[in-house]
Amino acid sequence: MNYLRIAFTLALFTLANIVYGQKNNEEEGIKKAINALFDGMRKSDSTLMRTAFNPQAILQTIVKTKAGATEVRSTDLNLFIKSIAKPHAEIYDERIVFTKILIDDALASVWTDYQFYIGDKFSHCGVNSFQLVKVNNDWKIVYLIDTRRKENCN
Repeated sequence: MNYLRIAFTLALFTLANIVYGQKNNEEEGIKKAINALFDGMRKSDSTLMRTAFNPQAILQTIVKTKAGATEVRSTDLNLFIKSIAKPHAEIYDERIVFTKILIDDALASVWTDYQFYIGDKFSHCGVNSFQLVKVNNDWKIVYLIDTRRKENCN
């Protein structure tokens, strides 16, 4: 009877470690895709940025108008990559913190706080919300929406 309890307990620990290891591997793949975007931005590398995205990705930003109204603005993926990859004197440096990663099968939802710098100068901060899909064993961003503000930045 004791052998059965020991075997059952070991099986549970083994299963828990396998599941935990798989989740960590998935999280690393998700972080890799998101980091490719920001590494590509810092390097003005359109090829690296493009590896982060599904070709049909949707990019949106939530902004406040001068009148104080909230608007959602969409950006074409190709235009976004082209604008970031254009030569510019200062590095575009978006510094992120992975706040929350949720995974279900081939879908991931990621929340990152960020601060954006142009060179050494602070520009703005906010939150990115990513939706990623696992395609051919690689995580790709299919949707990105963010907020932008200059105050209340941690």
